[in-house]
Amino acid sequence: MKHRLSGRKLGRPTAHRNLMLRNMVTDFLRHEKMSTTDSKAKEVRKMAEKVITLGKKGSLHHRRKVAALLTDQDMVKKVCDEISPRFEDRNGGYTRIIKLGPRKGDASEMSILELVD
Repeated sequence: MKHRLSGRKLGRPTAHRNLMLRNMVTDFLRHEKMSTTDSKAKEVRKMAEKVITLGKKGSLHHRRKVAALLTDQDMVKKVCDEISPRFEDRNGGYTRIIKLGPRKGDASEMSILELVD
């Protein structure tokens, strides 16, 4: 039974999935836009929104929590100093998912994940 379980397994072992999502969130915040499968985009969106919310708080403790989630330490400064202040007046909903349709090779549903401006 799947009671009270959240998140998607994405067909990967736990450690691989966690590191893949951390890498994807880091790259998404670096480029502020990415194209990926629909289910991966939904998982990346959850983590990215949490990272931006932590960045908005801006204390040393919250910067360290952001650093623990991202794989590139230079991105912590960008998140806390550039990205988070843009969303100071917004209470969540920092990202947008746009459906692209099926991928040609395996018919997997593709999406674009981007920051809302």
